[in-house]
Amino acid sequence: MRNIFLVLFLAMAKSTFSQVYIPKFDIQGHRGCRGLKPENSIPAFIAALDSGVTTVELDVAITKDRQIIVSHEPWMSAAICQNPSGKVITSKDEMKYNIYQMMYEEVKQWDCGSKGNEKFPEQEKISMYKPLLRDVILAVENHIKNFTKYEVDYNIEIKSLPGGDDKFHPKPEEFSEMVYALIDQYLPMERVVIQSFDFRVLKYWHKKYPDVRLAALVENLKTIDENIKDLGFAPSIYSPDYKLLDKEEVKHCHELKMRVIPWTVNDPIEMIALKGMNVDGFITDYPDRARKIKMTLALKAKGQK
Repeated sequence: MRNIFLVLFLAMAKSTFSQVYIPKFDIQGHRGCRGLKPENSIPAFIAALDSGVTTVELDVAITKDRQIIVSHEPWMSAAICQNPSGKVITSKDEMKYNIYQMMYEEVKQWDCGSKGNEKFPEQEKISMYKPLLRDVILAVENHIKNFTKYEVDYNIEIKSLPGGDDKFHPKPEEFSEMVYALIDQYLPMERVVIQSFDFRVLKYWHKKYPDVRLAALVENLKTIDENIKDLGFAPSIYSPDYKLLDKEEVKHCHELKMRVIPWTVNDPIEMIALKGMNVDGFITDYPDRARKIKMTLALKAKGQK
């Protein structure tokens, strides 16, 4: 049963929040804290908060019974998930386990944490199912209220592709309205960023909800200007693969009044290099590493005064 006092607390926070808080340098925990905990899980988001992130980054998918869950893929990933019998699945077959065609009670039977992730050897192996977005928000807000004592933003990725419409997810308009309706119950929109590689999603939000901050995810080799032309407007945040950036491109984004928050930066040396390019933050699987870098740079700056 939902904690009625927490729900009332969220409602009060939502009604009294008066302006957008934009952190000076935004450290975003990718899929929570994927380097240390199972991705997109409540323990991962709590670990991210304890590591000092200013934004929790997550992905959403839709089940057959219209539940919004936190999942990077709209299917069960062979890299991290085991079926209800505890057996692994192959990457060849993973898309057969289509979350959009599964009831949430079916989704909950899959363990997407015990197997771990071979790309992240430090990640703790924990039996874990894919949570509801609602439950993630409640857990994060409860941890903020009782432990970390500072609010963070939510960077929510709507994952869609034209070829997946009505097959792996709703069309962008329906998908977006479902996400908006749920967020609006629990959070002030001032604390929310909607990101997507699918520019159809961003165009819809820009037209329907112009006050919500948007982040354009980019992994193509087009120029910044070409991508902005395709999108039709300059979003609040330009969020490319960090390998696509240099200092001049960051400067150009700033000239277009866009913040620059690249993904996914895990090497401390690259974190420092990006900070030197004047990016406005970055998305990382290891927010604990980012915190150490932040502390080191702060001490160095203090020593130079």
